Amino acid sequence: MFRDLIGVPNFDPAEARNEAEDPLFVRAAARAISVLTVFETARKPLTLEEIAALSALDRSAAQRMVHTLVSLGMIVRDREDRGYLPGKRVLTMAHSALRLDPVCQRATPVLLELRRRTRERVDMSFWDDTRLIYALRMPSKHEIFTATLTGNTVPVYCTAGGVAILAHLKDDEIAEIFARSDLTPFTAATVTTLAEVMEAVNAARSRGHAVMVGQLLRQEIALGAAVLDAARRPIGAVHVAGTLEEWTAEAFSSEFGGLLETAVKSIPG
Repeated sequence: MFRDLIGVPNFDPAEARNEAEDPLFVRAAARAISVLTVFETARKPLTLEEIAALSALDRSAAQRMVHTLVSLGMIVRDREDRGYLPGKRVLTMAHSALRLDPVCQRATPVLLELRRRTRERVDMSFWDDTRLIYALRMPSKHEIFTATLTGNTVPVYCTAGGVAILAHLKDDEIAEIFARSDLTPFTAATVTTLAEVMEAVNAARSRGHAVMVGQLLRQEIALGAAVLDAARRPIGAVHVAGTLEEWTAEAFSSEFGGLLETAVKSIPG
């Protein structure tokens, strides 16, 4: 009935085939990426057969690609030999992406100060089509495992950061993103209709930041404000999250919404 926080994939294995006349496109590299992305929603080590099925490769091609990636340290055998997992070298690539990204560089001190002043969880995510990818995470005293992991992905349409991003888009673009999203709810409160999404978007446009309650976690209150580039196009969002055990949504927004809005203005994209 409900889904858990294991991530939101958006890589289509068909992209790896790219039938267009592009002489620079390297299909072997694309197939390697299709193999690496199958782990995004895995709940356990994957067998070769599972990797082949999820990446839309035949078993022979998957075997050659997995062998190559194992040789390069990008994939490893599970220690109990139950299948394959991403290798440690993937972590260093993520580190390089965050370390060299200029938005992350500018955002880090801003988020540290916001975390100090709110004493609640503070995150920054990047917008990636129908999902957000968490780039910087600063936990609070109330956390679950997935809420501390950089690289975790969540939907745009039902999250505070996502709604804050949608608030800077035209209504027809919002509807198109919503139509392509997986609408399986996370909790009984998760929005599942375009009308509900637009109500949250219009409230965010009026308020200056988004407020979402119980969308991914039943007791969570989350605020979101978009990070904009020089053309005023959203590229990501900053989030502040608390719990209904300590706050009402109105009090949380009143206490921290202004701080959040000021913070995102200090992170030029």
